[in-house]
Amino acid sequence: MEIYRDRFDVFDTLYIGGGTPSLLSPQQLEDILTSVQKNFGPIADSEITVETNPADLDQSLLESIRQMGINRINIGIQSFDQKVLDFLGRRHSAKQALSAIEASRKAGFENVGLDLIYGVPGQDINSWLSTLKRAVAFSPEHLSCYQLTLGAETPLGIKFQAGEFLMPGEELQYEFFVKTSQFLEDAGYIHYEVSNFARGMRMQYASRHNQKYWDHSPYLGLGPSAHSFCGNRRWWNHRSLDQYITAINAGNLPVEGTELLTTEQLQLEALYLGLRTKKGVSLHDFKNRYQYDLFTEKKEMIDKLRKEGLISIQDGRLFPTQAGLAVADRLALI
Repeated sequence: MEIYRDRFDVFDTLYIGGGTPSLLSPQQLEDILTSVQKNFGPIADSEITVETNPADLDQSLLESIRQMGINRINIGIQSFDQKVLDFLGRRHSAKQALSAIEASRKAGFENVGLDLIYGVPGQDINSWLSTLKRAVAFSPEHLSCYQLTLGAETPLGIKFQAGEFLMPGEELQYEFFVKTSQFLEDAGYIHYEVSNFARGMRMQYASRHNQKYWDHSPYLGLGPSAHSFCGNRRWWNHRSLDQYITAINAGNLPVEGTELLTTEQLQLEALYLGLRTKKGVSLHDFKNRYQYDLFTEKKEMIDKLRKEGLISIQDGRLFPTQAGLAVADRLALI
């Protein structure tokens, strides 16, 4: 933080995550917040989020982090089905998941987000909808519903490559996605990004922090492997903790690599990220920012996708339909 001081404008969101910060003590978390304020100044009307694992949460910890100014909590529930949790290798139980949500409310959190996973081998639509019903019963302000993906070197990835289980086929994955969207929108949530849902009609509970990643706002990532972005430059830190610490102790930025994005690359990213969100892409802003008339240059493809019911244009914005969100990566190929 001290090295980056004065290199960025004032921040208005802080996200403590990308790991399991609930393993830290309240004092360690408070030290982080104190350092942020010391080096970057007070954050007015800020959104301060902490990611947590249900196994770590008790009433005392939750009350401590709420009192220190953290006003948004994200809980990695993943499932209320113990069989699913066991398959995923999670270290918390279904009972702990329920207790964590209740304790968060008692601690005074009025902005609670839950992470859930679907498309788990052996999971059917009905058991997934049962998980969604239990989640909605707590009226969380935010829900992130992710389709299970397997990293090649993870324990689950290794088991999959060994043929120990099969992943759901494309048709079932699509059904999971559509049923999730329909159920949560019927329950009063806005499906504002491929995997994200915010309660209420005014989008006040959409993650302010995550939206910065999607619209090319500058952001600073601190910690091993963390990525940062500003202007047309992206950089990332050492994955190795030893290399990271060695660089900082020498007074150097712990940067492993950097890239300068061309206008064409920024343009493609803006399209890819924008078409993963309900608000889509402003054709006017896109033309001004990237000197590219999307509607004129890609009219044939846009017309084709509109006929297929994957995108729509309204009030000068190009945005995905529900069917389009399900194949958002394809839309970026416009």
